This record gives sequence, C-alpha cells and structure tokens, in this order.
Amino acid sequence: MRILFMKRQHLLFALAAVLVGFVLTNTQSSNAGSSISLEALASKTHIHGIAVDSTDPTRLHLATHHGFYVLSADGSATRLSNNGNDYMGFTPHPNNPAVFYASGHPSQGGNTGFIQSLDGGRTWQQLSAGVGGPVDFHQMDVSRVDPNIIYGVFRGLQVSEDGGNTWQMAARTPPKLFDLAASANDTETLFAATQHGLLITRNRGQSWKPAHFNQAPASMVQTASDGSVYAFVAGLGLLRSPDDSLRWTRLSNDFGNRYLLHLAIDLTNPDNLYAVTNTKEVLTSQDGGNTWKALK
Repeated sequence: MRILFMKRQHLLFALAAVLVGFVLTNTQSSNAGSSISLEALASKTHIHGIAVDSTDPTRLHLATHHGFYVLSADGSATRLSNNGNDYMGFTPHPNNPAVFYASGHPSQGGNTGFIQSLDGGRTWQQLSAGVGGPVDFHQMDVSRVDPNIIYGVFRGLQVSEDGGNTWQMAARTPPKLFDLAASANDTETLFAATQHGLLITRNRGQSWKPAHFNQAPASMVQTASDGSVYAFVAGLGLLRSPDDSLRWTRLSNDFGNRYLLHLAIDLTNPDNLYAVTNTKEVLTSQDGGNTWKALK
C-alpha cells in the first residue's frame, strides 16, 4: 500500500510540473522550417499534444510549448508553425487532415483563445475568445460524432456547437482535471482523467461518476474512431474499453515510473499507437498498445 501511495504521489507531482510548463528552456531561436532531433526538442520544451498525419502515417504532429512541429521517420523534428507559440489543448479534426485546433499562449504572453489551422499547422487564426476569454484551454476535444461540437476547459466546461465560432458554459468540471475526451459514440458522453480517478459523464458534464472501480489518479484518456476508449491509470497502466460500456482490459503496465500524457492512433492502422510520457519521451506500439518502445 505504501508503494502504491508513493507511485500516486509521484504521478501527481509529475503531472503538476508538466501541466504548468515547469522549468522550460527558451526555443525561440528555432525558426519555421528548421529541424532538430527529437531528443534535442524534448530537452528544450514540453510536448502538449500528438497526432498521426493521416496523409502520411510515418509523420507525427507535435504541439509543443514553443511551436508546432512535424516528426519525420528519420527522427528529425521540423517546426511547421510560423511562430514559437505555446500550443496547449491541441486536438486534430477527426475527418479533415489539414485542420487542427488548439489554445494556449502567444510567445509574447497572454492567451490565444480558441485557434484553428487550416493548412496543417503552418498558420493559426483565432476563431473565438471563448467564454470569459481569451481562453487558455488546457483540455480540449472534438466530437467524432459531430465535429461541429467542441469541448474546452477554462473556468468550467465550455462547449461550441458551430465548430468553435461561439461558445457557451456547459457545466462545472471535476477537480484536479488532467485530460478530457469526447465519446466517439454520442455527443453527451465525456471522459475525464483526474487526480481522483477516471470519470464519465453521460449528460455533458451535469453529473460525473467513476468510469473505473480503481480510483487511482488517471493521467490520460483518449477515444478512437472505432468507438473505443483508452486511459492511463496509476498502478494499472494503459487500459482499453471497446466502447462507452466501461469494459476495461489492461493492455500494458510496463512503463516503470513513466506515465502516458497524450495518445495518438494511426487511422490507417489502429494497432499503431503513439504516446507522450511525463519524461518527454515519444513511445510507439505496433501491437495495439501491448508493447512499447521509445522513438529516437
């Protein structure tokens, strides 16, 4: 019990450091089009989101604290964005590979509000300031059922039903929230990874209940296009449910002291998964999440 408690405490401290962007090195000298190794990039910044390029699955998109990058198969990370802004709350459009959404902070300070890229992450424009904004959505997701519905967390759960142009405050959010995921099966169901465990709401945040009997801290939750749900829970590792029925199967717990913060799924081959850890590693699995190795 003491070992499990220490692991939980370690997770909480690690997550807190990542979520507030703790002790970052300035990378503003890296210009659009410049490339560095993944190891060098990880040493200089935090990765806030990851997505597989659906037009070229050998490439990964990385939303970082200092710009938006593409990671190629040779291990080189090239900055796509024409700025070094902080891209928090990053999420790709579920159907259009050229469209990405994010929120965060301009490099000169302040909040970006809800922003959109229509050219694969090269240029970004604000669609809306959000409720009480400019917002800084640290947690955000797009409904796979209806991509016009987007959820973001800033002083509560906000929802847009017109693709991010206008927002309304929908509900309170669970305390100590780390991650948010919209169901791929209906527009009312959401999942939350929190310090107090994995949670689910089936009424768009009006009420929440445990999504797993073990209420250890959960650091990540992600839904897939086939309706399945992935979550990382301290002490249990990476879990998967085939749908919103919460029938969890443990995929892997071979992560040592590492925790998964972000997950991306290859739409062309769902067995290919990619994840970002609290130690700023990018991991890959080619067997649906059962075994993992670090990308170099």
